[in-house]
Amino acid sequence: MAELSRTPTRLWRDEAPTLALLALVYLLWGWGTSGLWSWSPLLGWGLTALAIVQFSSLQHEVLHGHPFRSRRLNEALVFAGLTLFVPYRRFRDTHIAHHRDPMLTDPYDDPETNFLDPDAWARLSRPVQRLRRLNNTLLGRVLLGPVIGTVAFVQSDLALARAGDRGIARAWILHGLGVLLVLAWLWTLGAMPLWAYLLAAYAAFGVLKIRTFLEHRAEEEAAHRTVLVEDRGPLAFLFLFNNLHAVHHLYPGVAWHRLPRVYAEGRAQFRAQNGGYVYRSYAQIIRRHLLTPKDPVPHPFYRPGR
Repeated sequence: MAELSRTPTRLWRDEAPTLALLALVYLLWGWGTSGLWSWSPLLGWGLTALAIVQFSSLQHEVLHGHPFRSRRLNEALVFAGLTLFVPYRRFRDTHIAHHRDPMLTDPYDDPETNFLDPDAWARLSRPVQRLRRLNNTLLGRVLLGPVIGTVAFVQSDLALARAGDRGIARAWILHGLGVLLVLAWLWTLGAMPLWAYLLAAYAAFGVLKIRTFLEHRAEEEAAHRTVLVEDRGPLAFLFLFNNLHAVHHLYPGVAWHRLPRVYAEGRAQFRAQNGGYVYRSYAQIIRRHLLTPKDPVPHPFYRPGR
């Protein structure tokens, strides 16, 4: 796409919205945990949770090379551990690996998959199988997904660290320092108690699960596994239009605010490329999958060794 080449002027127009939004999110987060919480704990809690959702979406933008070319400078912008649960560097590394995986949803190669090897699924106890099936409904993913995902993520990182991956330990240490900044704020200038912040961070994680719930499906052809959600409402903005996920996978370097236009200009082509895996809105997704599983947990097209 010719429009993806950027002059210095276009570069600034592309990146200024990200910088402005990041500054606004920090301000709203600070207000939500301090002044607004003191005036109305419910409003303060809600604003804090939404700010954490937006911050996580901005971390996703940063790991794809926005707003600066410097990887360290970008990381510094999102160093604070507002999300609590996932180290930025681990998010960055696993997400980049996800983008490089030609067989999306593979139970072993794709670090962001929720599918299991059918043999591994068969070895699970029935209570765990029921829990995983519930996690494949939207309601289950929002309520239980943060716990299930975090436990699996931490277990995987512990295994990698024990195997000698020093980068894992560094990522968690840096994340711990970022979380300390959050705790220092709450203990000094903030008014929100720690228990409320933990609940806000958990709620934010649950909202983010709405986005990731349908991002990839089990399909024989890998190109047909990535979704397009044609929503332009509040959730789409909170997710920085990553709901147009097939577009993002094809053009991961495109700035978030340009994704809707890129999609609009090539809508028919994108829909054909992803095999018609399209939803009109998040309202449609909620109606269809709130209590109905989206896919089986064991990957129906998994073939060992392929």
